[in-house]
Amino acid sequence: MGEQVEYEDVEAQYLEDRSLRRTAGPVLLWGLGVGYVISGDYFGWNFGLNAGGFGGLLIATVFMATLYVTMIFSIAEMATAMPVAGGPYAFARRALGPWGGYITGLAVTIEYVVAPAVIATGIGGYVAGMFPAAPPWVEIWVPVIAYAMFVGVSLMGSRVSLALLLVITIISVLVLLVWAAAVLPHVEWSRVLDMAPSAGNSNFLPRGMEGIVAALPAAGWFYLAIEGVPLAAEETRNPARDLPRGMIAAMLSLVAFSVLALALAPAAAGTTALATSDNPLPAAIEAVSGRGTIYWITTVVGLAGLVASFFGIIFAYSRQIFSLSRAGYFPRWLSRTNRNRAPHWALIVPAIVGYAIIRVVDGFNDGAVATGDLLMQIAVFAALISYVMMMVSHMLLRRRAPELVRPYRTPGYPFTPIIALVLSLIAMTSSLFYGEAALAVVLGTAAMMAVGMLYFGLYSRHRLVAEAPEEEASVVRAAEAELDA
Repeated sequence: MGEQVEYEDVEAQYLEDRSLRRTAGPVLLWGLGVGYVISGDYFGWNFGLNAGGFGGLLIATVFMATLYVTMIFSIAEMATAMPVAGGPYAFARRALGPWGGYITGLAVTIEYVVAPAVIATGIGGYVAGMFPAAPPWVEIWVPVIAYAMFVGVSLMGSRVSLALLLVITIISVLVLLVWAAAVLPHVEWSRVLDMAPSAGNSNFLPRGMEGIVAALPAAGWFYLAIEGVPLAAEETRNPARDLPRGMIAAMLSLVAFSVLALALAPAAAGTTALATSDNPLPAAIEAVSGRGTIYWITTVVGLAGLVASFFGIIFAYSRQIFSLSRAGYFPRWLSRTNRNRAPHWALIVPAIVGYAIIRVVDGFNDGAVATGDLLMQIAVFAALISYVMMMVSHMLLRRRAPELVRPYRTPGYPFTPIIALVLSLIAMTSSLFYGEAALAVVLGTAAMMAVGMLYFGLYSRHRLVAEAPEEEASVVRAAEAELDA
């Protein structure tokens, strides 16, 4: 077939055992998109203050917001043209062949398995902040409880999961707005420049131009995982109409929320105080008004922000793994669904792996960089690989597949995907400016990619499933080409 892969035919029962339910509309998709990401406003973004100071993180955030907005416009077109659960893998599979599809899907899988691990450390940090001196069990058991609870809810199926996620997301948005209203009267803009600059640099850019690049992963954390909304395509009632509406509304909402967090928190508590904080929003309100009502609302109820993303990305990784497994790229048993039509093994196994990654990275960490920060470097680097692959796929699909029905077309094409592609390539260099620890985990990510590619090259590419939705169009197209030849 010219693609150096081999297919196996399966019975109809194979796909019946791996089917999903259509329950989502644009509001649920907005909740899914915002829910994936909103933890970035509560935790993680502030590590960029440590990397580049306020000015460095501000410029990095403008850079990453531009990347994500242009990318979402591109993904919206591909998602409506190919409304299948594979999402990023499906786009690249159609444009770049099975190897390109697999590499993209593998990168997204690593991103989505590691991202909940980052958030789990953030949840632990928020819980630890409730105690004058955090007991030892918080670090170990809070992530375990979080994984067990929300994998358990996800096993109940998409109708329950998406509805609950929407409720949690709305609560987290309201808490963020209450926090912003409480902090605003106390801001002093001089506090954002309180970080002592290194030699030859200013208070605005205390780490110089290199600090801008080093802050890119933390700035990306404001928006990371929004690209996962198309993974719910097979559970969307009207993908052609609802996917673009939900995705674009979620992206614009997230840009507004990131402005609130970045502008107000350092102006309340100071850049230096927040640079390494495990709970930046509670720390900001505590700095201006003590541990009063708003502090406890932000800390306790504000956990909803971290929970929303934790819960949402668990949904996302299960759907990406489900689609790759259903098509034979990953072990097929991972795509089996339970009586609620939830892919149970694709929910449970990555949760175990994610928690193991927390323990491994923490065990090797010398403390110079926070464990959550190092995990974030892994997730963002893997995400950027998939972004490059998707933007290349978008441009190739316009040329090679003009027959595709495109209910939504990207505004500003071809400049829109080109901007996202170039910015993604630049952002991939950020670990070079962040220190040895960040470079080490990025190299570890590359090693994970290499192992995954070895598995595909030696084993799974010989056992793909021709009837999988993401593969079916390519199989038909290849057969037609052989007939023409």
